[in-house]
Amino acid sequence: MRGYSRIRAILVGLATTATVAAGVAAAMPADAAAAPATKAPTTNVRDACPATTQVRCFAELRTDVHGGFGVRGAAAGRIAPRALPTGYGPATLQAAYKLPAGHGAGETVAVVDAGDDATAEADLAVYRSTYGLPACSTADGCFAKVDQSGTTSPLPPDQGWGVEISLDLDMVSAACPGCHILLVEADTATFDSLAAAENTAAKLGATEISNSYGGTEQEAMEPYAADYSHKGVAVVASSGDYGYGIPNFPAVFSSVIAVGGTSLATSTDSRGWSETAWDSDGGATASGCSAYIAKPTWQKDPNCPGRTVVDVSADADPNTGPAVYDAHDGYGWTVVGGTSAASPFIAGVIALAGNPSALPNASYVYARKADLNDVVGGANLDGGGDCGGDYLCNAVKGYDGPTGLGTPDGIAAF
Repeated sequence: MRGYSRIRAILVGLATTATVAAGVAAAMPADAAAAPATKAPTTNVRDACPATTQVRCFAELRTDVHGGFGVRGAAAGRIAPRALPTGYGPATLQAAYKLPAGHGAGETVAVVDAGDDATAEADLAVYRSTYGLPACSTADGCFAKVDQSGTTSPLPPDQGWGVEISLDLDMVSAACPGCHILLVEADTATFDSLAAAENTAAKLGATEISNSYGGTEQEAMEPYAADYSHKGVAVVASSGDYGYGIPNFPAVFSSVIAVGGTSLATSTDSRGWSETAWDSDGGATASGCSAYIAKPTWQKDPNCPGRTVVDVSADADPNTGPAVYDAHDGYGWTVVGGTSAASPFIAGVIALAGNPSALPNASYVYARKADLNDVVGGANLDGGGDCGGDYLCNAVKGYDGPTGLGTPDGIAAF
């Protein structure tokens, strides 16, 4: 990449904000009683987006959990919940990560995806209404959808990323109900189109940009480094879903906050929640050691001479995943995991903190690791890679590859 030294390393591996009424969080339905999805065999978890030659999304869909349960009259816009959907809802996730209410004013979180989701705004309205979140629409100025050039019409053709787009919008909403949301739709799932969309997100005023996609690091990614580095903007990206091995673009760039995944469950300890590295039937959080990107000065782990992925993490296991609403693909309510769930959620957490200019990379977070939940336990070997018991593929005390420095414990680390 221009300006970067290619190292000879052995691979050991995102305007005005909508006002949130005081006490919104307290007024929201208590979805903590909504159970996470139950354990599913591999056959009931699949990649949510089609494979491409360059880039794919990192959403993992539970095919056995769907059907629109919990709402009545959604197609006509009349939301009348009878019971909350299966999967974690906003209040549950906010409680698990100790997120404060009433923050996010002035922040615009952009999500970059491929192709148009024609029902994105309507689906978002169902999700937010179901959980008692404030409306976020084009009409009220909270939501916007544009193509990779920043225009609202014509929008690109569908690329099969409908589930991914719903997941991104819902997870930003779950973390930061008061944030504006900008959906930037690339023409295709390619390096060129997604990089153009990334630049448009920054140009249009995004303060945080989430990228829930990737492709194996390679020389072809090098010219795109500047597209994922914008002054005053925090750029985050999913690490991937296939376990330990070669890291993924764009998460591997040093200007990007690489986000891994955990399995989140209730616990009897003082926190009330436990987390381990996500590694289950259907995938595993990705980690790895770069052969292209030099070691950032703020990253001190000993056994990788290049950039190590990941930096931080959040819930990503489809078996402990969030509820997502997607009518575009006919699922209605479903449960979706993958590190595609973690990236937009972390972008929302950064927006809550309201300090994106301090995050041109992850160095700020590394200096505040004590303000994160250290994840200990689990390994990301589902993809077949093995680091011989090392921290690069095992979640250990302190920094490790699968979960990085840990998960949000409030917003102090950001």
